[in-house]
Amino acid sequence: MHHDISPLCAADIQDQLQKRFAYLSGGRGQDGSPVITFPDYPAFGDVPDKEFQNVMTYLTSIPSLQDAGIGFILVIDRRQDKWTSVKASILRIAASFPANLQLVLVLRPTGFFQRTLSDLAFRFNRDDFKMKVPVIMLSSVPELHSYIDKSQLTEDLGGTLDYCHSRWLCHRTAIESFALLVKQTAQMLQAFGTELAETELPNDVQSTSSVLRAHTEKKDRAKEDMRLALDEGRSVLESIREPLARGPEQSPNQDQLDSQSTVQRLLAQLSETEAAFDEFWAKHQRKLEQCLQLRHFEQDFREVKAALDVLAQKIATFTDVGNSLAHVQHLLKDLASFEEKSSAVTQRARTLALEGERLIELKHYAVDSIRPKCHELRQLCDQFAADVGRRRGLLGRALDLHGLLEASMKWCDEGIYLLASQPVDKCQAQDGAEAALQEVEKFLETRAENKIQELSKIYQDYEPILTRDLLEHVQKVFRKQESVEEMFHRRQASLKKLAAKQTRPVQPVAPRPEAPAKSPCPSPGIRRGSEIHSSEGSVLRRGPYRRARSEVSEGRQGRGRSTGDEESLAVLRRHVMNELLDTERVYVEELLCILEGYAAEMDNPLMTHLISTGLQNKKDVLFGNMEEIYHFHNRIFLRELENYIDCPELVGRCFLERMEQFQVYEKYCQNKPRSESLWRQCSDCPFFQECQKKLDHKLSLDSYLLKPVQRITKYQLLLKEMLKYSKSCEGAEDLQEALSSILGILKAVNDSMHLIAITGYEGNLSDLGKLLMQGSFSVWTDHKKGHTKVKDLARFKPMQRHLFLHEKAVLFCKKREENGEGYEKAPSYSFKQSLNMTAVGITENVKGDAKKFEIWYNAREEVYIVQAPTPEIKAAWVSEIRKVLTSQLQACREASQHRALEQSHSLPLPAPAGTSPSKGNTKDVRKLEERKTDPLTLEGYVGPAPLPRPPEKGRGWSKTSNPPEAPEDNDGWSSAEEPVNSSDAEEEGRAGLRKLVPGKYTVTGLDEKGGPDALVLRSGDEVELVQEGDEGLWFVRNVSSGGEGWLPARNLSALLGQRGAPGCLSSPESSAGSALLSASSSCSESCAAALADLQG
Repeated sequence: MHHDISPLCAADIQDQLQKRFAYLSGGRGQDGSPVITFPDYPAFGDVPDKEFQNVMTYLTSIPSLQDAGIGFILVIDRRQDKWTSVKASILRIAASFPANLQLVLVLRPTGFFQRTLSDLAFRFNRDDFKMKVPVIMLSSVPELHSYIDKSQLTEDLGGTLDYCHSRWLCHRTAIESFALLVKQTAQMLQAFGTELAETELPNDVQSTSSVLRAHTEKKDRAKEDMRLALDEGRSVLESIREPLARGPEQSPNQDQLDSQSTVQRLLAQLSETEAAFDEFWAKHQRKLEQCLQLRHFEQDFREVKAALDVLAQKIATFTDVGNSLAHVQHLLKDLASFEEKSSAVTQRARTLALEGERLIELKHYAVDSIRPKCHELRQLCDQFAADVGRRRGLLGRALDLHGLLEASMKWCDEGIYLLASQPVDKCQAQDGAEAALQEVEKFLETRAENKIQELSKIYQDYEPILTRDLLEHVQKVFRKQESVEEMFHRRQASLKKLAAKQTRPVQPVAPRPEAPAKSPCPSPGIRRGSEIHSSEGSVLRRGPYRRARSEVSEGRQGRGRSTGDEESLAVLRRHVMNELLDTERVYVEELLCILEGYAAEMDNPLMTHLISTGLQNKKDVLFGNMEEIYHFHNRIFLRELENYIDCPELVGRCFLERMEQFQVYEKYCQNKPRSESLWRQCSDCPFFQECQKKLDHKLSLDSYLLKPVQRITKYQLLLKEMLKYSKSCEGAEDLQEALSSILGILKAVNDSMHLIAITGYEGNLSDLGKLLMQGSFSVWTDHKKGHTKVKDLARFKPMQRHLFLHEKAVLFCKKREENGEGYEKAPSYSFKQSLNMTAVGITENVKGDAKKFEIWYNAREEVYIVQAPTPEIKAAWVSEIRKVLTSQLQACREASQHRALEQSHSLPLPAPAGTSPSKGNTKDVRKLEERKTDPLTLEGYVGPAPLPRPPEKGRGWSKTSNPPEAPEDNDGWSSAEEPVNSSDAEEEGRAGLRKLVPGKYTVTGLDEKGGPDALVLRSGDEVELVQEGDEGLWFVRNVSSGGEGWLPARNLSALLGQRGAPGCLSSPESSAGSALLSASSSCSESCAAALADLQG
């Protein structure tokens, strides 16, 4: 009976095998037939057919095919059973046994009756069993021994075979489990090997590393599974051998031997599989590792090649051969520094080439890809080294040439100085002439070592480095050298004549060049000095080289001393110019060094791991606009400075032309506190230490971040020095203006540093206009609407306030304590109050203190008494405020005039009153056009001119004076409630004219004789004062209709509750400027619409 069924395992039918109604003891018949024993099992008939079939199938599958082919011997033990049971068992076995049978031995029942019955029944029912093999009925166990040896039978059948059914079942389960594990392991390794073989090699380092890491992890897991399988197999083998180890006298049966053989075969198979896998993995791992090496090599090659290309591009840009000896030395130093920085790249390239050759020696699979790259790396390194060497050679020759040129220039300058310094009067005597002659001859002896011998030889020797500018410089030095020699020969000839004994004195003749000295050039584009050999008469273009005027002007003997002084000043000017240029070049190089060595490195991926978290994306904060400053100086300012080498006294023009671009320093200085704060937080970052090490800087980065601040302050010192030696030169005015502009920039920078420290201001500070001044003051307040106690307290307790004067407002701030270090020590300012300049007036002098002045607001509703640290500071602030208010007044007047002209009934404004009191009452009304021709003159006040004497009463807003010092009264207060000083009116004799203050008035007693400019108004109309005229006339605006014109003061009556402020208009304590500006405040109030139109 053969069925296509899957093999059964002991674990599948373990509960059925445990019933032990049949078992395979391991015994064999005489011909090696396996013996299956059916022990006495009363419930044999109750065993289901399926279970019986499974057990029989499994037991017959255990012996080898060879043994199973002989046939099985069945031993059926029914000694304790009945014949009916025996018959049923035989019939069931005959119907369901799945393998070949050789013999069936039945131990029949031992009872007399059952034994007799079985003999008879078996004899008559033999054919019912339908079995092709003999069935032998045995009456006793000894009869069984005649068929099967006792050693092949278990003890219950009288044999000696050691058999334990539970142990046998455990062994069978373990063996089959191990076999299944071996099979699964082999399948797993086969699938893994297929996956490895089909894996494509990645094209980058990261992917290759990931694949290698993933495959290694899978290999480790597979190896671990194989190790566990081997351990399990050895454990099964040991459990099979254990019973034999306990009883050496017992020999193993055939089934035990077969089990051992099976386990050993599985272990060997597993070991072979592991060995084959290890060999395959070693090849695969080596290939992956070589692939990873190749990817690393390719990545490094790309990085190194890019770096070498950058170096090649940079060395290609090094074309400058220098314009002076110091410049060439600086270029050589830069080249050495560049070569040192580049050594890391070239060394890495050569190391990478060696690494590639090592891979080739190790028989890498990608030899054809590695070898060309190694060759290319070596070629690039050699080419770079050759370029650097060639560059060094050119600079070396340039150094020699510039050394020769500067030596010649120095010799010429010394010669000129010698000739200029020889006293003319002493040379008239024979002894003096001989001494001067010896000096000249001794100096001429030094020319051999300092002289350019032949131009043709210079052209031949230095042809590779002779640029157009350098060639011109060589030619000019040679011409200068010849000119100086000629002057010395002339002086020598003159001195020889004087040294000879003469019967009469001989006047020495001052030497002169062939061409007369030219006047200073009007611009840096025209060369200054004499051109001796200029057949075309054209002026050579100035090259960027350090030179000096070497020619001595032709003159008489009496001009010798002045010529020497001028030459001395010229030498000093050249010295200052050289210092300016040298320090400028160093400054530019330092900026470039910081930008390349620090700022650019922050974007270098290779340095990212060194940058701390707090420093990431903070390059703009740390360096500010340093790059913008560098480009301005490198591309523009330095090049233009070099154009003034020959005429240093004109260098002020260079500063003036570029003054607007110096504003970049204001932005840098405003960012400096943030930069300083960030530096203190991250100064110990490894990134800075690594960059400083690469640059070989002794100072840390913060010292170099201070360079722009130091440089902008250095210019004013150099300009002062240049101005000191150029007072009689053409460019002195430009130098003075450049110095003032630089100082203005420094002030603006300083002011802006304070301005950015203001906190609490809700608006936009830029809307307030330009910051004009700032400073700290003591401030008292006197608000008319305040309580008496507050006013009294304010008189004695000043507030410390920091004032910021803008074009459109003045801010009052409280200065906070200074904290932190460095730039963080700069104070902060807490905003307290803002006054709009359109409603501000000032009183220049306050009784009792020359350092005090008043700032009042809204027609003295709010009064601030301000005390400056010194009278000079007070004067500066008053002057600046006066300028602001004057400009507002002028804007108001122009707006009023414009509106007056548009209305047919309006009259022209009167002419401004004179500044002299004696002329105040005699001037007539001027035409409007005449007023417009002098916009700088307002009511007789012009800028910083001396203030006039006290005005006549009723003369207007601009005719008051500023006494040297106001008398002390009322604890230094200038009260707005003080009455008009009556003594002034008596002295002037003009008590008949009323004094009005700005504000609103009512028209009273109007007649129609107000003149041709009078308004047609009715009594009771409300008007505003705009302008005071002559003869008691006032220019007013009708509040209702908006019309403007002139009215006599007698027809104006103050509104109920209208305050006067005579102390601010005509008081002796007020100056002309204060009265004018007080009026401008009120005028701006009344002309708010016009001013808004102008501002719009």
